[in-house]
Amino acid sequence: MAAAIKPWHNIPVISFLLLGGQCAACGTGISWRYPTVELATGLLSLAAAMTFGLSWELAGALAICWCLVALTGIDIDTQLLPDSITLPLLWAGIAFNVFGVFTDLQSAVVGAMLGYVVLWSVFWLFKLVTGKDGMGYGDFKLLAALGAWFGWQSLPLIIILSSFVGAAIGIILVVAKRQGRDIPMPFGPYLAGAGLLWLFFGDWLNAYYLTTVGL
Repeated sequence: MAAAIKPWHNIPVISFLLLGGQCAACGTGISWRYPTVELATGLLSLAAAMTFGLSWELAGALAICWCLVALTGIDIDTQLLPDSITLPLLWAGIAFNVFGVFTDLQSAVVGAMLGYVVLWSVFWLFKLVTGKDGMGYGDFKLLAALGAWFGWQSLPLIIILSSFVGAAIGIILVVAKRQGRDIPMPFGPYLAGAGLLWLFFGDWLNAYYLTTVGL
């Protein structure tokens, strides 16, 4: 017979610590993944509330944060970015920007199209040169979703940031021999991380980038 879950067993992070990382009923260990996701989601939500205040920007920021946290975990586990999250995220970005919440509608639509086309083009160029798949179709849709939320102006830096961090971590893992060179590495978490950086620091990052390149 299943044991009843007490209310305090469902308090994010705190219940994990109070229970010593074990199930209260059977003593089975609980993965650190759960409190890590809870803590990350809570901190991002708090940061969004402090950044945007009570506004439509906050509602959008919370949706972005929650979806990107979920996509990161799923991609790490399965190397898949499910349409059930990426496509609603894309259309939600278009819907919010009908009212100009994060950018104007034209920039959002162009951002969605370019976000998809850029990685689609990289995929096929890599495949033609190497005969291998360099990334999954879910990556196209995730970048399209970020373009829909933040506009096409965000795409260059999001691509640069995600590619740089992904390459750096990939090299570290290979050197440390924790991952073989031929073993595929999910790109979604790096796109998600770059998207979160743009959400909170987009204006500063864009100004710094334009100053650096002399524009």
